[in-house]
Amino acid sequence: MTLRGPLALLSGSILASVVLTGICIVFQGAGIRLNTSAPLPIGLYRTTSDKAARLIEFCPAEPAASLSVNRGYRRRGNCPDGAEPLLKPIVAVAGDTVKVSPQGVAVNGRLLPNSAARPFDTKHRPLPHWPFGEYRVPPGRLWVISSYNVRSFDSRYFGPVSASAIRAHLRPVLTE
Repeated sequence: MTLRGPLALLSGSILASVVLTGICIVFQGAGIRLNTSAPLPIGLYRTTSDKAARLIEFCPAEPAASLSVNRGYRRRGNCPDGAEPLLKPIVAVAGDTVKVSPQGVAVNGRLLPNSAARPFDTKHRPLPHWPFGEYRVPPGRLWVISSYNVRSFDSRYFGPVSASAIRAHLRPVLTE
């Protein structure tokens, strides 16, 4: 017996979903992360034990965690809030000076490209930014900003991240 029409379509989409889920589980177990979000180049990233790697995976703290989930900035995942972790480059560490201004974020006097906070998200909802000012990064904290995409949800909106939130350091394997 062969399936036809809507039942065949449903059966095919279920199979595709099961296969994709299986691939993701295998990748996760092998330390491979598939990034399909715009703040970084689309592609494969591998976890590394090298703590000097400047790309990290982390779960955001409150209130950024709830904001990102409620607004749909993050898909379902394995963070405590039920959403996926964020992948972001580290731009400042303990001892660095970070200046947040209308022009963007500068680290140690160097303005990062594409780092100006946007007043609204893509659905025209107000997007509060981290307060303008100059900050010295304290021990145990870091700033993450993707200059790859001007709409990245990162430290320009939620400020410094606790180093204890880092789940993995990453290196690109195959990206666009």
